Amino acid sequence: MTQDRIPLAGVIGSPIVHSRSPRLFSHWLRKYGAFGHYIPMDVPEDKLEETLRLLPQLGFVGLNVTLPYKEKVMKIADIVSERAQLIGAANTLVFRKDGQIHADNTDGFGFIENLRQNAPDWDPSAGPAVVFGAGGAARAILAALLDVGVPEIRLTNRTRARAEGLAEEYGDRVQVHDWVQGGNIIEGCKTVVNTSSLGMTGKPRFRVPLDALTADMLVTDLVYSPLQTRLLKEAEEVGCQTVDGLGMLLHQAVPGFERWFGTRPEVDEATRAAVLR
Repeated sequence: MTQDRIPLAGVIGSPIVHSRSPRLFSHWLRKYGAFGHYIPMDVPEDKLEETLRLLPQLGFVGLNVTLPYKEKVMKIADIVSERAQLIGAANTLVFRKDGQIHADNTDGFGFIENLRQNAPDWDPSAGPAVVFGAGGAARAILAALLDVGVPEIRLTNRTRARAEGLAEEYGDRVQVHDWVQGGNIIEGCKTVVNTSSLGMTGKPRFRVPLDALTADMLVTDLVYSPLQTRLLKEAEEVGCQTVDGLGMLLHQAVPGFERWFGTRPEVDEATRAAVLR
């Protein structure tokens, strides 16, 4: 990498003040002595395309994308990866030297890497998975679970029509169930995933009955504020293997950092501590 211009990257969204990405990238930049800076940017929607076209001229090499722009940036990007097309959203942009914007989605990668790191014995092919929620995060999780060989996904969402729309896109291995059956469909599954915002600080509680949890299940929650949600706490009490949602945030950032700053960062306890500080 030439040193005549400082490589810049950042995260865009609106609002952006809640983002933990600046802490994460600042930690990695210091740890690896990487040349560059990472900047949070609250971009108005009517300035989104103008901003994306201008930033490469100012030395930006890429961006993370958070709400509400994960779908909107795909319409602006010149190249969209197959993963992002399948998921219908992008969270990582690379500004290429030829001036084109490449959009990708690393959420599914981050989700699976988090499980592999923190539950190394997890076997996705061992049995069905239950997925709560059918929002933007769920799209990436469904694609990732199917890709690693989960034989069946029981999908449920408070608005059934939204879940049915996803099931149509992802095929016969995704079966939709009514939200009121959420506790029952856990029975006999091997993996339980909450992709909804229920249980997050400031959001409604995750009230699904959890009596069907058994010790041979892996339970993970994408919510990481609080780190131990009601779902994870009750699963732990039953003896389930549990994985919190912070690791997904950390792992999904790895490909972007490597592309922008030339070093593949490691997700370790120091990384977690830096983000939680």
